[in-house]
Amino acid sequence: MKDRTILTLTAVIVLLLIFFLTSFDAQEKAQNVLGFNKIHTTFTTGTAKVVPKCSLSAVCPSDHFAFKIRSGAANVVGPKICFDGKNIMSHIMNNVGPGLNIVVVNGENGVVEKFGYLNMISGNSADILAYLNEIKPGMIVLVASFDDAAPKMTDEIRQMFVEMGSTLIGSVKRRDNWVFAGRTGIKIKSFFEQVSGPCLCHFICCICARKDFENMQKSKAEYIKQVFFFFLFPPLLAS
Repeated sequence: MKDRTILTLTAVIVLLLIFFLTSFDAQEKAQNVLGFNKIHTTFTTGTAKVVPKCSLSAVCPSDHFAFKIRSGAANVVGPKICFDGKNIMSHIMNNVGPGLNIVVVNGENGVVEKFGYLNMISGNSADILAYLNEIKPGMIVLVASFDDAAPKMTDEIRQMFVEMGSTLIGSVKRRDNWVFAGRTGIKIKSFFEQVSGPCLCHFICCICARKDFENMQKSKAEYIKQVFFFFLFPPLLAS
């Protein structure tokens, strides 16, 4: 008796499914159930939401570039530099290193000209200065420190960053965290800069900046914040 009841219920369910799938509006019902209508509407109407570049909270105006610069955290977590929606350097991409991680962007068309890191621990100060001298006027320069930016820092190197708009490079010391965005050849104070003492933390600067960079006072530093980690590895800061 019990088996017969189960078979009867199964047959009823199958009949209902057949009726559902073969009815005149079955396709519409199936689409609604599976969510196909919503997907179709999104693609055909072109109303997909525009996502802000580089994780900013809002979409930048058309005459602005989006940046996100994150310093390294001591010598534990590497820095990250995002430009116009593309991650250029990061710990995950395995293209960062100790010292100053730098991205050079053409200020006219937004093309990334070059990127890499200047080893301020074991590098040669003369080579580092030569690299900075080769950056052409008008280039946008994005910098994030990692581990230690001070050992090979000379007055000449500091002056190069001053001429890009830095006002804090003179205070960068051993194990400090430093983020900076400026432009070569304009000698205008950059609003996109921060430095802190040694800590197991990141400094993050999210920027929506005018493409001409000449009117930096009209650009928007969305936020410059310090993100602390738990001090699980205090010997790393003292090493």
